[in-house]
Amino acid sequence: RVTIAKMAKPELELKDFGYSAADGGKGLKEGEVDLGTSIMAVSFDGGVIVAADSRTTLGSYVSNRVSDKLTKLSDTIYCCRSGSAADTQAVADYAKIYLELHELELDDQPTVQACARVVQQLCYSNKDYLMAGIIIGGWDKKNGGQVYSIPLGGSLVKQPFAIGGSGSTYIYGFCDAYFRAGMNKDECREFTLKALAHAMARDGSSGGIVRLAVIDKNGVEFQYHSHEDLPFKLEA
Repeated sequence: RVTIAKMAKPELELKDFGYSAADGGKGLKEGEVDLGTSIMAVSFDGGVIVAADSRTTLGSYVSNRVSDKLTKLSDTIYCCRSGSAADTQAVADYAKIYLELHELELDDQPTVQACARVVQQLCYSNKDYLMAGIIIGGWDKKNGGQVYSIPLGGSLVKQPFAIGGSGSTYIYGFCDAYFRAGMNKDECREFTLKALAHAMARDGSSGGIVRLAVIDKNGVEFQYHSHEDLPFKLEA
């Protein structure tokens, strides 16, 4: 059993750290970077696909066009990050420390469920101080490919596929219409690319390239898809 300690919490009021009601309710501090994201993970028989766009925004300013929102937690387990870049990076770093200790205790790779529980406990224990929506996707020898969603507030839901970030609001209908249980790896890859392409086309805070990782018993295969290669884009 891994005991999760709470992150250090500020003893001052939030306004002393630059939080303002003028931020549209996002909970971001002045000058803090928002990932402005479209993230997605889909499980298939034998593995999982995780993918994300690469645009990072600071208000209406694009601060990074090629950021990497897929973060490694274990050899075959990754997380997709949305929300505050600083918050999600901190959560991922804390989680990796706990998971490395967990791996040493077990002398084996952690399961996807264990990784998701560690991240969920960090998010829930610090829910009043974090702006973080995270999707966990990975493979383990016990249960194969799995996807867990950890939205704002720190709940934990296992799903056949999960979407998140600002771009996800544009593609719920698409995903409901085109997702099919039992899709193979190639069908999942096509489904993921199409969904993210539509999200990036409609959401001004999403864009750049698509980073995609196929995770199965053989390891992790990374793919990069430029804007020109996407299956859907709006013409000016």
